[in-house]
Amino acid sequence: MMKVIIFLLLYFFNLVAKELILPINEQINYNIEKALLGKKLFFDKRLSKDNTISCSSCHDIEKGGDDNRDFSVGVENKKGKVNSPTVLNSRYNFTQFWNGRARDLKEQVSGPIHNPVEMGSDLEEIVEKLKKDEYYVKQFKNIYKEGLTKQNIVDSIAEFESSLITPNSKFDRYLKGDKTALNKDEKEGYELFKQNGCISCHNGINIGGNLFQKMGILKEYASKSENLGRYEVTKDEEDKNYFKVPTLRNINQTAPYFHDASAKTLKEAVEIMIEYQLGMKPLENEVDKIVKFLKTLDGQKPKIMEMK
Repeated sequence: MMKVIIFLLLYFFNLVAKELILPINEQINYNIEKALLGKKLFFDKRLSKDNTISCSSCHDIEKGGDDNRDFSVGVENKKGKVNSPTVLNSRYNFTQFWNGRARDLKEQVSGPIHNPVEMGSDLEEIVEKLKKDEYYVKQFKNIYKEGLTKQNIVDSIAEFESSLITPNSKFDRYLKGDKTALNKDEKEGYELFKQNGCISCHNGINIGGNLFQKMGILKEYASKSENLGRYEVTKDEEDKNYFKVPTLRNINQTAPYFHDASAKTLKEAVEIMIEYQLGMKPLENEVDKIVKFLKTLDGQKPKIMEMK
């Protein structure tokens, strides 16, 4: 019965909507002064307890916005239990973290800072460190009426993260009308992406990031992580193994995949999704074409990375 319902839903999606994915707008609104200050903080290791870990340690903006490890390493070489998601285009996520425990980027910023396995610090300690830096004292005073405070540290980092968009991918250009942007295999890969139902979860501007979904809808999935997803927030048994659907933008750069890093290649990730989420046997030629389509989702580097 479940398979029938899912099939009908997928059929409805494909029937009523010609296009469920939107291109990223190249022009977005954000405060450049705050974002540039947040950029400096994002790369500052003093935000961690022992001055060894910065936000960029787990989110390499030059390489997809994650760290390409199974699980990130924090202070004192402590290892986390969930794969680090990309920070790129995170402004378009309806909630933050795999389990959705942060409503927005401001809430998200505080999480890693206070997590004993990640940065192991606290905002009050960070304020005291940064008060000894004349640059920060001056910049916060110039930008914020209250100067250097916990709230303004969070605000500036969130503003920087909000600026990290990657527009103008090959697929974005295709959506905007340039039908030569994709080759034959890439176009066929996109059609298969829609026909097989991938688009039912991966849609919108971020091609994901806008709902929770169970890992293993039609076939039980044995996770390699202790993380139980949404359940860790709600404690509702029905939320076990439900995770925020990740963005597919720049997916070619963010291996390994899934919250538990169980898929090491993009091809393997597609095969697992087709089998466990859609209940179908993956066909190699179709998987290869879907992978070719997914590689067209690499966008331009965020403009703010060229600014000083």
